[in-house]
Amino acid sequence: MGCSKTEKSKKLTEEVTPFFEATQKPFYHGVASGDPLHDRVIIWTRVTPEDSLNSVVVQWEIAEDPAFVSVYKSDSITTTPARDYTVKADVDGLKPGRFYYYRFKALGTTSMTGRTKTAAVQTDSAAFAVVSCSNWEFGYFNAYQKIAERELDAVVHLGDYIYEYPVGGYGDTTIGRKHLPAHEIVTLQDYRTRYSQYHLDKGLQRARRQHPFITIWDDHEVANNVFKEGAQNHQEDEGEFAARKAAATQAYYEWLPIREGKSHYRSFSFGNIADLIMLDERLEGRTKPVDSLSDPAYKSEAQSMLGAAQLDWFKTTLAQSKSTWKIIGNQVIFSEVDQSGPFPSAPRNLDSWDGYPYEQKHIADYLQEQALKNVIFITGDTHASWAFEVADLKKYNPKTAAGAYAIELGTPSISSSNWNEYTSDDTVKMGEQTLMKANPHLKYGNARDHGYLLLYTNADKAKAEWWYVSTLRTPEATEQLGKSMEVLKNTNRLQ
Repeated sequence: MGCSKTEKSKKLTEEVTPFFEATQKPFYHGVASGDPLHDRVIIWTRVTPEDSLNSVVVQWEIAEDPAFVSVYKSDSITTTPARDYTVKADVDGLKPGRFYYYRFKALGTTSMTGRTKTAAVQTDSAAFAVVSCSNWEFGYFNAYQKIAERELDAVVHLGDYIYEYPVGGYGDTTIGRKHLPAHEIVTLQDYRTRYSQYHLDKGLQRARRQHPFITIWDDHEVANNVFKEGAQNHQEDEGEFAARKAAATQAYYEWLPIREGKSHYRSFSFGNIADLIMLDERLEGRTKPVDSLSDPAYKSEAQSMLGAAQLDWFKTTLAQSKSTWKIIGNQVIFSEVDQSGPFPSAPRNLDSWDGYPYEQKHIADYLQEQALKNVIFITGDTHASWAFEVADLKKYNPKTAAGAYAIELGTPSISSSNWNEYTSDDTVKMGEQTLMKANPHLKYGNARDHGYLLLYTNADKAKAEWWYVSTLRTPEATEQLGKSMEVLKNTNRLQ
C-alpha cells in the first residue's frame, strides 16, 4: 500500500530535520523581509512544530530599535499546514527610508531579530546587491554571507533561487551537500522540502535577516527552460505541467517574503534616484522557444517573452518613471550576443532575448524613440559577469558609445556552475576574449568566478562592482573585488 499525503509530507519534512539548528527552535529557517515600499514591508518566518498541529498562532512585533524598547506595531497571524506553517505579514504605516527591526513569537519562544528597511521618498543614493543562481549541491552560499555585511537598500534576486534536479542531476555532491528530496521535485511537498533545505544555509539565512529581498523567479523555480505552457525539463511521466507549475508557484509564495498579487511583475521606487522594474520573463507570457535560427517562427510577432499585458505595463512604467535611474530586473540577457566563437553550434542563445527578436527590437525601438535615459538592465541566469553597452549594433561606435541606448550588467552565480567547472581557467579566458572580440559592445566578461554584483546609484552616476568569493567548498570564504565600472548620467558609456 502507498503512503497517504499526510504520511508522505511528514516523511519529507523529517528528511530536513537533521540540518536544524537546535538553538533556533521552532524558527529553524530564520526570518526575512521583502518587497519594501515607502510605507510598508513584508516580514516572514516559518514555524516548525514538533508534532503536526492544525494551526499555530504567531505574534509579530516591529520596532525602530533592535532592543524593542518601544514596539512600533504588533499583531498575530494564524498559520496552518495549508501554508506549510509559513507566516507573512504586510506591515503598513511605516516611515519611508527607515530601518526597522522585527521578530516573531510562537510556541513559547521568540525568534531571532531581523532588520529591514523601507524605500525612501527622497534620497541622495540607493544601493543594491544583485544575485542569481544558487544551487545547493554546487557549494555553500558564501556570497550571501558577504552580502549580509553590506549596507544596502535591498537585495535583488533575479531567479534560480532553487534548482529542481535530483541528487547528482546538476551539481557537485563531493562536499556532501545533496538535494532533498533525492528525486527531481514535482509535487507541492517536493518543492516545499527543497525550499526548506535551501533556507537552512547559514549564509542565506543571514542575508535574509539583514536586508529586504526583492525576488523574481527564473526557470529552475519550476523546471529548466520553463515557459508559460511547459518546460524543457518536464516530461509526460511527471504529470500535468499545469499542476507542477501551480505547486511550484505556491511553494515560492509560501517561502519567500514577496507580496502576492495578480501578477509577478511589479515595480519599486527608491525616491528620486532609482525605480526598480521587475519583469517576469518565464511564466507570465513567454511562448515556447524555437529550436533553431532556421525555424520560420523565429522572427514572428507571435514569439513573445513578456506577453501583451506585461509589455504594455513595462512601457507605461518606464515612461512614467520620475527617478534618475530606471533599473530593470531582467532574468535573461537582453543585449544581442554573437556567441558563435566559443559556442559554434549555438550562435545565439535562444533561451535569452535573442530567441525573441521581434519583441527584443520592439523594446529597443521604444527606448530610443522615447529617448528614455539612464536605463540599466540587471541580468542573471548565465552564471557569469557581464557589462554591455546595449546598442543598435548597426549604428554603434565602440570607442564613443554612440548608438548605445542603455546599459546591461550581468551578475555571477551564487554557486551554480561557471564555465570552469567543466574546463580549465585558461580555456575559459580564451572563450571570454573570443566573445568580447566578436561583441565590441561587451566591455567586461568573467565566466570563472562566483559572487554577486553591487550597484550603487546617485544623481550623477551608477557604479557597478563585481565581488567574488574565494571558495564554495567550505562555509567560510574571503571575497575580493573583481571589477568596478561606472556610467555617468545620460551617457550609456561604461568606464
